[in-house]
Amino acid sequence: MGYVTTRDGVEIFYKDWGPRDGKVIFFHHGWPLSSDDWDAQMLFFVNKGFRVVAHDRRGHGRSGQVWDGHDMDHYADDVAAVVEHLNVQGAMHVGHSTGGGEVVRYIARHGEDKVSKAVLISAVPPLMVKTDNNPQGTPKTVFDDLQAQLAANRAQFYYDVPAGPFYGFNRSGSAPSEAVIYNWWRQGMMGSAKAHYDGIVAFSQTDFTEDLKGISIPVMVIHGDDDQVVPYDDSGKLSAELVQNGKLNTYKGAPHGIPTTHADQVNADLLAFINS
Repeated sequence: MGYVTTRDGVEIFYKDWGPRDGKVIFFHHGWPLSSDDWDAQMLFFVNKGFRVVAHDRRGHGRSGQVWDGHDMDHYADDVAAVVEHLNVQGAMHVGHSTGGGEVVRYIARHGEDKVSKAVLISAVPPLMVKTDNNPQGTPKTVFDDLQAQLAANRAQFYYDVPAGPFYGFNRSGSAPSEAVIYNWWRQGMMGSAKAHYDGIVAFSQTDFTEDLKGISIPVMVIHGDDDQVVPYDDSGKLSAELVQNGKLNTYKGAPHGIPTTHADQVNADLLAFINS
């Protein structure tokens, strides 16, 4: 574990586990979490001989709580700083939710030469917010309300999200886990309220359509069709169609937080994809 300082002076925390000569998997976390959200994946793959890397996005987790740069271009450039610092070559980049957008923008801005494959899990591309060109999107008022709840009582908001739609714990027949809920709360509260507030705009209003069209490496899209946070029809399905070499893997009845709720299935699918 360590830190790298970006060109604009931000300290980015990262984890780098496993053999230097192992196949590399680079994990990108969702909003408003940290690299800790990948525990189930990183432990699984490091124990199979892979090299696993994950970072805390600027303003999240243990990274610097700067007031600016909370947009997809800066997120992507921060990833590039970690990749350069660790000399990561041929990695499979895996992004969950906002992290999926980060993966797409990183490839668009920095090219495919250091990337072998990409995986988008419950990811925000192509575009979440409803616009004239994206009439099936989510109304902007929904995201405005998220910002209002964060500003009013972040601690309560960060309990309500994982206790409800994030893991599908609000569905009939679900079995809510207080440990999972509080681990989400813990990760969120480690970060900066300003970064998280601005991040809502970044993940909801960034249009990744052209970025996706330009990706030629193999891309696997994993998405639950009961995702209440990033709707399946407006995101996963469209992203798999827009990339040049895409594969859609639909998890029936699954919620947004599938790296946790469906960890064994996600790990098996990632393993098969990286070895294919």
